[in-house]
Amino acid sequence: MMTRRRIVFSGLVQAVGFRWRARQAARLYGCTGWVRNEDDGTVTMEIQADEAVIEKVIRVLQNDRYIEITGMDSKTLPLEPQERSFRTDYGW
Repeated sequence: MMTRRRIVFSGLVQAVGFRWRARQAARLYGCTGWVRNEDDGTVTMEIQADEAVIEKVIRVLQNDRYIEITGMDSKTLPLEPQERSFRTDYGW
């Protein structure tokens, strides 16, 4: 079932290639959404796909040798049917 989640990752998640890896995995699995660094050292990702596919993307991030996720706060959001890609959001 298609779903959209906002996930805030904490831990060693900035300056370790997290956004690049998240974008790569999300595109590999056909997800849409975005990922961005936050001022408090966390990384926020909104990802839209089948729930099982989202879990695959999270596993890729958890198994990366440079990324160390110590916390994840997740919230389900309404779908964005017009979204077509997964991007890095720089917040500009």
